[in-house]
Amino acid sequence: MKYRFVLLLLVLLAVGLTSAYAGNSQRIGTAGGQELLIPIGSRGTAMGGAVVGNTYGVEAIYWNPAGLASLEGSEAMFTHLPYIADIDVNFGGIATSVEDIGVLAFATKVVSIGDMEETTQEFPNGTGRIFNPTMVVAGASFARELTANVSFGTTVNFISENIFEASATGFAFDVGFIYRPRWHGLAVGMVIKNYGPTMRFSGKGMNTVDEDGHQVAAESSAFDLPASINIGVSYDMVNEGMNYAAVSTNFRSNNYSEDLWQGGVEYVYNEMFSLRAGYNFSEQDEYLYGASFGAGLTYPLGDTKLTFDYSWTETDVFDANQYFTLKMAF
Repeated sequence: MKYRFVLLLLVLLAVGLTSAYAGNSQRIGTAGGQELLIPIGSRGTAMGGAVVGNTYGVEAIYWNPAGLASLEGSEAMFTHLPYIADIDVNFGGIATSVEDIGVLAFATKVVSIGDMEETTQEFPNGTGRIFNPTMVVAGASFARELTANVSFGTTVNFISENIFEASATGFAFDVGFIYRPRWHGLAVGMVIKNYGPTMRFSGKGMNTVDEDGHQVAAESSAFDLPASINIGVSYDMVNEGMNYAAVSTNFRSNNYSEDLWQGGVEYVYNEMFSLRAGYNFSEQDEYLYGASFGAGLTYPLGDTKLTFDYSWTETDVFDANQYFTLKMAF
């Protein structure tokens, strides 16, 4: 009964937040913490992000932490993304199953903007001082199977943004669950992402100079995090012998952008070779993302399984996003 009560509270909270934070084109660009929205992992991105109901392993830390609950043993994962405008995104995480407790996971995502030279009114061509704006999201996750059909997971993320002599820190929470009725692989997932208090920049770099030439401390306005409600459904089309194929879809209600629909398919042969494809759709003007595809290879090495995954995502204006992922299950 207590698990049903928890699920009921999650559903009511999701419905309430969806009503409060329905997609709003007038809010686009006004939220901070945008590094929270950069996906990780080649499997999920290849499927257009439509994996809220069928994510698993370390990659579930981003998509839906409830997916961690199915992990047996331990898994480590590293992903590299050459992001838009020469920005590098690197992610590393590890998860392990603890008997009678659940699954614990830790991960870090680092967004490096690249070297930039300081410019001022006196030196518009540069002072010679070089800085590298960096955003870091470091998180800890816990997941557990509440019943034979229901999994629960949560993540607490610490956010750090450092831009030369100004910085901001904050916290964000993800809470999700996955329900599997054990019928043709059907799975329904829901996750509340990036819910947390506002953030604010501070530091020497925020200072201004008054009319007398004196340094005056200034404080930036507070900004909200890009929270969202994500609901996903997955269904096994084929699960016989060495062949497995699934189709999945997601709906994401964003508080600072238009809502998003995502769809994806996955085919796996002999638990070794994988092919995936997906698509993102939004009514938002000049939405960046569209079609995606990817592939994966899993190779057993003794008691360890090595997985190499790749994904390509169509990106308007900028070069396509390409994810390179290495997983090690042991």
